[in-house]
Amino acid sequence: MIYIHIFLAFFIPGILGYGGGPASIPLVENEVVDRYEWLTVNEFSEVLALGNALPGPIATKMAGYIGYQQGGILGAGIGVFATVAPSLILMIMLLGLLMKYKDSPKVKRMTSLVRPTIAVLLGIMTLGFFMNAYEGIGIVQTGLIAVCSYVLLQKMKVSPAYVIGGALLYGACFLGV
Repeated sequence: MIYIHIFLAFFIPGILGYGGGPASIPLVENEVVDRYEWLTVNEFSEVLALGNALPGPIATKMAGYIGYQQGGILGAGIGVFATVAPSLILMIMLLGLLMKYKDSPKVKRMTSLVRPTIAVLLGIMTLGFFMNAYEGIGIVQTGLIAVCSYVLLQKMKVSPAYVIGGALLYGACFLGV
């Protein structure tokens, strides 16, 4: 039964997560934290940070790790497959139809309505991470990491991988978390 749950936990967000990995992360969080209670919010944020620090798609790395944690090697395989299966199925079935209607005003209007929803979901997830960090390490440390990350990413154009790695190193050295 665990393998069915692993499949559903990553297949459903893959279907509903219009916009790729970042759009499906809040949906995955809902499944693995709230629905199945495999991870806490803090553990999920750590898995997300680790997934961001490594090259490649975030969703598949998270699915592989969480699937392995819950069901071993087979669980990892099922989690990764469940993450890519919706895209694979849709690409095979709808590619011709999509190419035919890609310039349709209705399709463009649908896309313009979905994007703000994804932005709100990402904002809610970010707020949850900030609140969790505030409770865990305090406002000063949370603010310092957030400001430094903003400056490095937006002003100095440092690669996100280095910023995430630096934040992980900072936490390991100075916060003991």
